[in-house]
Amino acid sequence: MSPLALTPCAHEPLGADPLRTDPLCGFVNRRINQLSGHDPLWKQHCQKYWLVTENEKAEKIRGWKALFIEYYNDLGRYIDHYAALKMAWYSLKAYLAIRCPRMITSLKDGACEEDLDAVEERIGCKLPNDYRCSFRIHNGQKLVVPGLMGSMALSNHYRSEDLLDIDTAAGGFQRRLGLSSCLPITFCIHTGLSQYLALADAEGRHRNEIFYQCPDQTSHSPPAIDMFITGSSYSQWFTSYVERVVSGGFPIIRDQIFRYEHDKACVAVTDDITVSVSTSFLPELSSIHPPHFFFTYRIRLQMSKKAMPTNSCQLDSRYWRITDANGVTEEVRGPGVVGDYPKLKPGTVYEYTSCTTFSTTSGYMEGSYTFHYLENPTGSFDVVIPRFHMTCPTFKLSRLAVSNYGDCSDLFSSSFIPFRRLIAISCVCKPYSFIPRPLAEIHLVLQRQLACHYPDLLKLTHKHSPVFIAFYGV
Repeated sequence: MSPLALTPCAHEPLGADPLRTDPLCGFVNRRINQLSGHDPLWKQHCQKYWLVTENEKAEKIRGWKALFIEYYNDLGRYIDHYAALKMAWYSLKAYLAIRCPRMITSLKDGACEEDLDAVEERIGCKLPNDYRCSFRIHNGQKLVVPGLMGSMALSNHYRSEDLLDIDTAAGGFQRRLGLSSCLPITFCIHTGLSQYLALADAEGRHRNEIFYQCPDQTSHSPPAIDMFITGSSYSQWFTSYVERVVSGGFPIIRDQIFRYEHDKACVAVTDDITVSVSTSFLPELSSIHPPHFFFTYRIRLQMSKKAMPTNSCQLDSRYWRITDANGVTEEVRGPGVVGDYPKLKPGTVYEYTSCTTFSTTSGYMEGSYTFHYLENPTGSFDVVIPRFHMTCPTFKLSRLAVSNYGDCSDLFSSSFIPFRRLIAISCVCKPYSFIPRPLAEIHLVLQRQLACHYPDLLKLTHKHSPVFIAFYGV
């Protein structure tokens, strides 16, 4: 065997890594040659880099050095990623085999090097080694529900993301402006939502970043796409997700992984009743421009098994204090929760899901529930809802959102006589997301200028949401 056979690339300089210099040491003298061929010395490398077990060695009927060479010849380019990704896949499958066995059957066998090379040729971009490595282990999953990469459900909204196989991902490779050189790696068949892997430094993205696309709804340029960043690399993205799943960070509900984040400190106990909260950010219902950040929260109420039966109670009403990142607070009171008036008895649990939005990137909620005792309807008491925080992921803005309208400041100059004939304010009875982008952009610019030049007029527009400024000149 060539002394360079165990190095990643023959042209790379030799480093201090013992693994890469061990084979070469054998050519210094006969004694070192004998030591480098000593089979037990290769056991550590086999277990560290390829996770080879004693049982696997026994099944293959090979020595440790022969096993290492076999793995390296097949997977050597992934030596920096294989162990972490293989362990993540092993942990995830072991966890799901007990809790979501149906999901395991949707996984595809690993792709071969030729398949990955063919995809690179097809899309004209090199795939990151960590992405290739993961797909050598499992080539994504079939397009089924539930998806491996998590679900989310509201009363009128459902999302479940599949991990795309390499061929399907290549079919969705983007060359268009706004998503240039981006590869979809997940897909939801219900919403069309995908997470993308950037294969090049372009349009404000760095190669290897993973993100949800978020069209800039205030830009007249359709390619202007902002991004919610979900990972700095495929390996970081996948292993951190698996860690949350197998550690119980994401709940398993109806054989699906639901992507609710639970802060263990976000628990409040009032007498026999415990209230805990978990939250989730929904990128598909959010936007950066205009600022609209959508969160869902899941609340769990549980009465202790040790509670006296006479403490059985029923929820009557709720009270919320909702505060955004600017310190603006809104108070909300209402009957029941999501149209329900749950009863709690010793040992019972009640869970429900609701949602809220902020115009800032973060905010928090806190409040209380009012209950009455079942045996004494006139005896009421309050149960504390702990403060829980909601924060959107890191995001990046599109570099393509360059307005042809400038800041429209000339519209307010004394020389622009027609605009001074401003005559009407009209309400548009559509969600903001359906406003045509050029008009939406003009609207936001005009709102800013009105705040400076016509503050009294702007107050009137606040009665409507959203509002267009209608104007003409004669």
